[in-house]
Amino acid sequence: MIELSVIFAITAGMVVWIYNKLVKARNQVRAAWSDIDVQLKRRHDLIPQLVATVKTYAAYEKATLLAVSELRSQNEAAESLPQASGLPAKAALEDAMQAGLHRLIVLVEDYPDLKADANFRKLQVDLTETEDNIQYSRRFYNGAVRILNTRIESFPNLLIAKPFGFVPAEFFEVENDSARSAPKVELS
Repeated sequence: MIELSVIFAITAGMVVWIYNKLVKARNQVRAAWSDIDVQLKRRHDLIPQLVATVKTYAAYEKATLLAVSELRSQNEAAESLPQASGLPAKAALEDAMQAGLHRLIVLVEDYPDLKADANFRKLQVDLTETEDNIQYSRRFYNGAVRILNTRIESFPNLLIAKPFGFVPAEFFEVENDSARSAPKVELS
């Protein structure tokens, strides 16, 4: 009888320990996603300032400016999507936003006065820092997702994860294949 209670106590302890590890991993994924959201919000807050600054110098480049503004609006609408179902859509919109911002920065090369503008330079530095933070946050999030998914799929954790409703999280991946490859530089 004592042996049975010892086995039960050890089993119950293992279940609690595994459950707590799964909860910790799930919460780390949620916190990492929150970090991404903060950085994306910061990027979205910088876009109107950047567009307004560029607009004063490059009035005839309206198509690029409108495209970036439209992408920002679509991204704000996607913020209301739940994390699990909205992640692929959000990732695709963010990839498009990054490409639009890149086109906007390339457009600036044609305007030396704009490149010299102190406000624009400050916005460019802020945007560069934000893009770096987004990349760091994505890597951290994907690492947290990898840990959670590994725990959910590993034995004996899967015996606890499935009944308690733990589900694998989605990675925040680059959808645009051109963003995966290094840019081609031609030397003259």
